[in-house]
Amino acid sequence: MTPRSDKAVGSAAKHLFLGGAALLMLLPFVWMVLSAFKDFSQVFVVPPQWIPDPMHPSNFVDAWEALPFGRAYINSVYITVTIVVVQLLTCAMAAYAFARIRFPFRGGLFVLFLATLMVPTQLTIIPLYLVMREIGWLDTHWSIIVPSALFNAFGVFMLRQFIRGLPTSLEEAATIDGASRWKTFWLIVFPLLRAPMSALGIFSFMIQWNNFFGPLIFLSTPEKFTVPVLVAQFKGQHTTDFPLMMAAAALAVIPPLIVFLLLQRYIIEGVALTGLKR
Repeated sequence: MTPRSDKAVGSAAKHLFLGGAALLMLLPFVWMVLSAFKDFSQVFVVPPQWIPDPMHPSNFVDAWEALPFGRAYINSVYITVTIVVVQLLTCAMAAYAFARIRFPFRGGLFVLFLATLMVPTQLTIIPLYLVMREIGWLDTHWSIIVPSALFNAFGVFMLRQFIRGLPTSLEEAATIDGASRWKTFWLIVFPLLRAPMSALGIFSFMIQWNNFFGPLIFLSTPEKFTVPVLVAQFKGQHTTDFPLMMAAAALAVIPPLIVFLLLQRYIIEGVALTGLKR
């Protein structure tokens, strides 16, 4: 075989392997969507029945009406969008400070900042719960928004690596022209962060939309629940209505799926450019 044919065979084998792996990862999602159209008796048929017969599209209507799903959708959109917007601003400012501004103990503080990534959320939830109780934020959306929106060590690290790769000539020129540090950041650096901030925004949106642990701990009123917490309510103490749960889960996955499909190219672009020297 010629080198060109060897390369073609290797490429075909690689794509075949990746395609099979992608199909394997899609199987749970496909099963969820198909189960949303089944009745209860079809879910546990052995051998498994993939195609519902008959189909029950009314499961989606029943799932939407069984619990305050519309309100939960509004809560999740409001909380997620607020957290993402504030996170992008705070992460960009903190990243610029760590990348460009020299201040005492900058390196040590940044290492300590990154060390928080190794602290499990379950370890800090009790102190955070006590703080929220003291300030009267339990069973409010502020207990979800504020801790997540003001602190994101991964986002700061990601944007800092990108800013360090930017040439300093534009900032130096702005400083010579009399621009303040804030004006230099806002007019020069911030517009250049579009790609990594888009990728960070997608990551943050996915995480916050699917956040289950925090809302489960801090919220107790059903009208204030987010979508993941409300989906879990379909699981009863003695039985679970799996078709309605699958229908609710299918409805819950629509917003992050749309965001990912529309903005997926920014993930590759943002991550690829992070840390590159120019």
